[in-house]
Amino acid sequence: MTAPRTTEQQPGMFALVLHSHLPWLANHGRWPVGEEWLYQSWAASYLPLTRVLRTLATEGRQNLLTLGITPVLAAMLDDPHSLSGMHHWLGNWQLRAHEAALMPDRARRELGAREHRLAAQSLAEFEQSWAHGASPVLRSLVDGGTIELLGGPLAHPFQPLLHPRLRRFELAEGLEDARMRWGTKPSGIWAPECGYTPGMEVEYAEAGITHFMVDGPSLRGDTSVGRPVRDSDVVAFGRDLQVSYRVWSPKQGYPGHAAYRDFHTYDHDTGLKPARVTGKTVDSKDKAPYDPNLAAAAVDRHVEDFVRTVVDRIRSERARTGRDALVVAAFDTELFGHWWFEGPQWLEKVLRALPEAGVRVGTLAQAREQGYVGEPVQLTDSSWGSGKDWRVWAGDQVTDLVQLNSEVVQTALDTVDKTRGSARAPGRPELRDRVNDQILREAIMTVQSDWAFMVSKDSAAGYARERAHKHAHATREIADAVATGHPDRALRLADGWNHADGLFPGLDARRLPDDVTPGR
Repeated sequence: MTAPRTTEQQPGMFALVLHSHLPWLANHGRWPVGEEWLYQSWAASYLPLTRVLRTLATEGRQNLLTLGITPVLAAMLDDPHSLSGMHHWLGNWQLRAHEAALMPDRARRELGAREHRLAAQSLAEFEQSWAHGASPVLRSLVDGGTIELLGGPLAHPFQPLLHPRLRRFELAEGLEDARMRWGTKPSGIWAPECGYTPGMEVEYAEAGITHFMVDGPSLRGDTSVGRPVRDSDVVAFGRDLQVSYRVWSPKQGYPGHAAYRDFHTYDHDTGLKPARVTGKTVDSKDKAPYDPNLAAAAVDRHVEDFVRTVVDRIRSERARTGRDALVVAAFDTELFGHWWFEGPQWLEKVLRALPEAGVRVGTLAQAREQGYVGEPVQLTDSSWGSGKDWRVWAGDQVTDLVQLNSEVVQTALDTVDKTRGSARAPGRPELRDRVNDQILREAIMTVQSDWAFMVSKDSAAGYARERAHKHAHATREIADAVATGHPDRALRLADGWNHADGLFPGLDARRLPDDVTPGR
């Protein structure tokens, strides 16, 4: 199969959307779930992705993709503790590779040499460009017109289940956090877990959001244009599953090809990954050694397959609807590099090959501005999780977390309301309250969507429950000191818990909205 190379312009547009997110991990354990998760994703996905984007930008290419960065991930990528930890992690990777390159057997020496080159390149890039965090790196890509950045609520809550006041607060604070870091306030967001319930479009409009992501089934599979939601001007763009699932789906996709590096198999002496997938039913000890040449050939075949899939989809949708079609492929950023080692190579080649095949590549903001918008849709409750409903975050396996979240949020709101009510006086400005700020910080950390997801999927469920309960305990402990008339103790506790994490210094409880009526 050969991807089409033509000067003929295809009747539509392709938009690649990547969603970058991890829960707050800094100072919450190292292995196997804590900071190691951050550093692996940083080295394998975030560094290679920005390398690809910078390379393409130097060629004059613009509007390559729409990149979502959640505020909680952005905070970690700017955090001094995380930056120091990442620098050490990269150095350790290089040392492990060096040790492997000195081992007696040839396979390990070759593995060590390859990994050493990658580690050295990553370490040099990190020291040259990332010393002050991710924000300068991302800002340069935005300012240069290379990407569109999407924002989101502060700590990635499953918004449909969140109290409307806290939902509005998290969104407004998240957008302000983005403006502070990147010098621009995003007009689009990747709604956490693509979760939606009617009324949220009104809240989006009030916050200045013009477009957001949903999963394809939310639009009944008709994703060839964005759709204004209900009576608003806020546009929902849907993930094209026919195209997106070509790359990755719950059951198949390119990364499972036999030639690609196997994610799960480790060389236990060095911590490096020496094997290729080989076969879905092949035990780790029986997997064949990784061969970069075989992997590179597979990348080329999958680039050709994907480009042809996009071209065919644009043409078929144009024939079906009678208008130029939009194709939106959307994935977790961490798929490219962390889960699928060859993903960044594939991504760079795809972004070159699509224009060669006559496909115009653009961002969601461009799609909205250039008229890839259809009739309004009466969007209903939905997500991109299992069943495309809310079961992952509200099902039987997580009823305890749903109850915990509800109780903690109500405790936080009641405490902050009471404190603010007693502090307000006519003609006097309301002063900032560090205790109230921390109560809200701990509450939003409690209700991160990741904890319910990890429990429902049985992925480090113990860690997830421990994290949710730790932040819930902090919320209650501070609130109890306030309620029992111990303001000095409340302040000491708030400062202590804030020091433990140190994120979102701009969060200001004075901006918590008073209106308790959902935006419907």
